[in-house]
Amino acid sequence: MERTHKAGFVNIFGPPNAGKSTLMNALLGETLAIVSPKVQTTRHRILGIVTEEEYQIIFSDTPGIIDPQYKLHTKMMMQVRSAVEDADVALLMVDVTDNPEEFAAIIEPLKLKTKKILLINKVDLVADKEKQAELVQRFEALIKPDKTMTISALKKMNTKKIIPAILKFLPEAPAFYPDEDISDRPMRFFVSEMIREQIYAIYDQEIPYHTAVLIQAFEEKPHVTRILADIIVTRETQKMILLGAGGSMIKKLGIQSRQSIEKFLDKKVHLELFVKVRPKWRENDTYLKEYGY
Repeated sequence: MERTHKAGFVNIFGPPNAGKSTLMNALLGETLAIVSPKVQTTRHRILGIVTEEEYQIIFSDTPGIIDPQYKLHTKMMMQVRSAVEDADVALLMVDVTDNPEEFAAIIEPLKLKTKKILLINKVDLVADKEKQAELVQRFEALIKPDKTMTISALKKMNTKKIIPAILKFLPEAPAFYPDEDISDRPMRFFVSEMIREQIYAIYDQEIPYHTAVLIQAFEEKPHVTRILADIIVTRETQKMILLGAGGSMIKKLGIQSRQSIEKFLDKKVHLELFVKVRPKWRENDTYLKEYGY
């Protein structure tokens, strides 16, 4: 009997900070999507590909669903809309402590016509099993998913059960990508995201949200990869904060980013960072295009 092969796009939707990027990294066994406790960390739609003999799942981590305040936000929400259109299965992810009505209010406008798996994340935060069951019922009644699962993406609780659940809904199809591909993004993209992840980790308040990272050079030499990156901010005062007294903060950023990139590339890295001021880049179409949005 001929074995069937399944393949399709499984897109993750939800509000900011629901744990979408943490989940995608757990499902892939690779750190492709950057993670931060700060909201709106994910700005791009990132594909992560899992290929096995009998299936290929193309996961897609999307920006958290927000009400756009800038052109940058509008571009982020356009990526969410494109993910709605090509989803074979939608993973709807919510923090168990979030308000079910508010979650339903952001999911409903997506008008999803595909199979929906509701993932209620961070269930380890609600110790009372009765309260947990009551919250799950409220989410289910509003979302009406095809399947509901309670998980903890961070603690990898029940995450191994997600792929078998997806396969029940995935169509029969040949693979879309070669076996060795783990994403549709080039290496430069992941390098810029790793620098941005460290900016979220090191700096406070508005700094991460006013920052973009542009890789100007990515040279792979036999023993070292040489990377030059521009960090774009909107104001001179932000540049001063990024640099820190006597360049102390930019040095810290450089060290932490380099360590993260070396782990990812499994190779020695020479990294140089430059800070540039571009007023209102988040509202400027030319800059947004240049920075990959």
